[in-house]
Amino acid sequence: MVCVSLLPLLMVLLMGSSVVPGTGGGKKPPPAPHFLYQVNGECRFINGTQQVRFLYREFYDRQEFVRFDSARGVYEAVTPLGEPDAELWNRQEEILQYQRTQVDAFCRYNYGVAEIAHVVGRKVQPSVSISPTKEDPLSPHTLLLCTAASFYPLEIEIQWLKNGQEQKEGVFYGEELRNGDWTYQTQVMLETKPEHGDIYTCHVEHASLEAPVTVQWEPRKSDSARSKVWTGAVGAVLGVVFVAVGLSLYRKKKKGLLLSALDHLKVL
Repeated sequence: MVCVSLLPLLMVLLMGSSVVPGTGGGKKPPPAPHFLYQVNGECRFINGTQQVRFLYREFYDRQEFVRFDSARGVYEAVTPLGEPDAELWNRQEEILQYQRTQVDAFCRYNYGVAEIAHVVGRKVQPSVSISPTKEDPLSPHTLLLCTAASFYPLEIEIQWLKNGQEQKEGVFYGEELRNGDWTYQTQVMLETKPEHGDIYTCHVEHASLEAPVTVQWEPRKSDSARSKVWTGAVGAVLGVVFVAVGLSLYRKKKKGLLLSALDHLKVL
């Protein structure tokens, strides 16, 4: 189902306004010096324009109080504030008939406009990447960030897998952000303790993809393992140095004994 808000209308009414919500359209002064009144029209499509539902909704101070639903064909009070308006408008057949025609005149018409503008049915594949980071260099835990960027439509499913098993704990979902070019981006983070040999996979499903996209990440050898290798290499180098110094001292000592023996023979 596609839900499109095609009729945004925002009005701020100040002191002196002649119509107050919940008065049945009567002329009474507003109950407060400043309040918010908002009207919103929505078109909901199923299977293109085969099934279309039109909603006309009114809000007072950010709370919906009355609506017209084409599925019912009449006005409905959402809160007690909307009861006088709903009763008044439902007695006026010309108003009801006008709202009922909006399924074709407003929704189906604008659906065609959106098709021409390549909005309806538009699909853009996400680019997926993994970036590891650490908040604390001494901590064994690593934060893996899977980023899905530049995709459309909004609906997307992202999962973290470790060695083929879906991860539920340590998973944090970011909000979908608008890029300003009719595409979105979002991030899903996994806090984990990777070990050598583990394989982490970011699994992405989206309407633009014929098959899911998967990106893998494998941890390198741990710092302790690298430390052991480095210690072993240093030890080997020091061992060679000590052997070389020992051989040099041994040769010098042996040479000194030989010269002493020759001097002794000369004296004899």
